[in-house]
Amino acid sequence: MSSSVIAVYPGTFDPLTLGHEDIVRRAARMFGTVVVGVAIAHHKKTLFNLDERMAMVQEALADCPNVRVASFQGLVRDFARAQGAVVMVRGVRSMTDFDYEFQLAGMNRHLAPEVETVFLNALDIHQCVSSTLVREITLLGGEIEGFVSPGVLRRLQAHRPAPR
Repeated sequence: MSSSVIAVYPGTFDPLTLGHEDIVRRAARMFGTVVVGVAIAHHKKTLFNLDERMAMVQEALADCPNVRVASFQGLVRDFARAQGAVVMVRGVRSMTDFDYEFQLAGMNRHLAPEVETVFLNALDIHQCVSSTLVREITLLGGEIEGFVSPGVLRRLQAHRPAPR
C-alpha cells in the first residue's frame, strides 16, 4: 500500500451494494486514502436522497479508517482534483461494464491526465449485483439480503410497498 496516494471511488450508490463495499475495501488496502464520492446525481431519479446515500456508505464502511465519504456534483475530474487524488478506482463486473468504463477512463485521462484510472474486477459472487437490480427486486418484494449490508437492508425494507 502507498500511504500517500489518495484514490477516489465515485458513484451514485443508490443503494450501496456488497460489491461496492468489496471494491472500496480492496482499494483501501492498496491506497493510503480512499474517498468514496457520492454523486448528487441530478440526472437520475434516485430511491434515496443524498443524505441517505451518504449515511449508508459511512455506516457500511465505518470499520475502514482510511476511507472517507464526500458528496460531489459536476465532473469527477474536479472532485478528484479537489480531494488531491491521483487515482480513480472503478469496479468492473462484466465486459459490458469494461467497455463503458474504458471509454470513461479515456475521457477522464483527456480531462485530467494526472489522475490514473484503476479497474478492480468484481468478485464472482458480486458480478450479477447492481444497484438498479437491487432497487427493482426491493420494490417488487423480493429477497435482497445477500446483496447489501444490514444497514442498507433496513433502509431498503422501509421502501418496500405494503403487502397486498
